[in-house]
Amino acid sequence: MQRRIVAGLFVSADGVVGTPEHWTFSHMTDEVGAVIGGLVAEADTMLLGRATYEEFAGYWSTQTGPMADAFNGMHKLVASRTLASADWNNSEVIDGDLVRRLTELKDTPGRNVNISGSISVVRALLDAELLDDLHLMVFPVVLGGGQRLFPDEGKRVELTLAGTRAFDSGVVHLHYRTGSAA
Repeated sequence: MQRRIVAGLFVSADGVVGTPEHWTFSHMTDEVGAVIGGLVAEADTMLLGRATYEEFAGYWSTQTGPMADAFNGMHKLVASRTLASADWNNSEVIDGDLVRRLTELKDTPGRNVNISGSISVVRALLDAELLDDLHLMVFPVVLGGGQRLFPDEGKRVELTLAGTRAFDSGVVHLHYRTGSAA
């Protein structure tokens, strides 16, 4: 069975994905955490852009507990044109072509490759038709501005709804498969 590349993103009701650490915590519940934990449990590799890598490494590398242990033990790939090295446990910088590397990785044995945040990486993989699953955790907040997952101009991407779940906190989990994985 081929590995799947799976993105999990927090998004506001008006489509903003940037700086979720400022607007998601008041809506986090054990149920929402269980969905996130389930996605993490299905993966053995984490793919991060440079900014998300630096944020995650700065926080998770000093934490303990089930989620921290999973992140700290997992193989981490960092997509960056500027980062020379990645010091967080089990991390490596992808040097060269991200699409080529992930195409090769999909054909190796293993579990899912997860992407958290890393909007430019998610966009690149959607454009290259390499992303298999897109999990959007939609939070009940309108921010009025900020970085959006899908820019105003872009390529059409077909998505197939694979599942939904609404939580009492107002968060809605939308699971999509991409056109190539549907």
